[in-house]
Amino acid sequence: MIWEIVILAMIAAFLGMRLYSVLGRKAEHEEELIANRLERAQQEADAEADAQQKAAAPAGEPARTERALAGFSPAIESGLRDIQAADRSFELLPFLEGAKGAYEVVLDAFWRGDKEELRDLCDDDVYESFVAAIDDREANGLKLDNRLIRIEDETVHSAVLDGKIARIAVRFVADIASVTRDKDGNVVAGSLDDAIESRDIWTFSRDTRSSDPNWLLDETDAG
Repeated sequence: MIWEIVILAMIAAFLGMRLYSVLGRKAEHEEELIANRLERAQQEADAEADAQQKAAAPAGEPARTERALAGFSPAIESGLRDIQAADRSFELLPFLEGAKGAYEVVLDAFWRGDKEELRDLCDDDVYESFVAAIDDREANGLKLDNRLIRIEDETVHSAVLDGKIARIAVRFVADIASVTRDKDGNVVAGSLDDAIESRDIWTFSRDTRSSDPNWLLDETDAG
């Protein structure tokens, strides 16, 4: 009787171990399947999000372009569109920011008589006119002590694609304090206390075939 009980207990233990082994492997397998399904679901979600983002990007560019061109006359809008068609990297708002910076730098270089800096920013004709004015000033022993107080406004005055050359004229409205000093530093004209409104139209040009992204100042007029 005792031996029968012992044998039955051993059989029960053996069956329990087998059942645990089978159930354990099944549980581990199911965990692996669940983990794999979750990983695949996450990958699919990420891929769908990337696809949506890529699909939305091209649509955003025309919208920004249309907003930037809103409010211009038909002639200016047509010229800007021609420039954009010839130069896909062209964007109006960054161009205006660059033109504004160039206005500040060119004025400062001219006032200081820095011909080397002007050479990098202007085409030949404008550069030569600046140099002539600087030479005349120095020959008379005069120096400019001008200050650009602020730029009130900058806007496109005209835009045209001449062959492959893009030309955009920008009207600047700025407050400038002008002082002219003699060789001894004495003020002979103007005052730093009184800023005068200045209106200028500067035309910038760039060959749309060039890999150089910089625009050159190729004309200056009173505006």
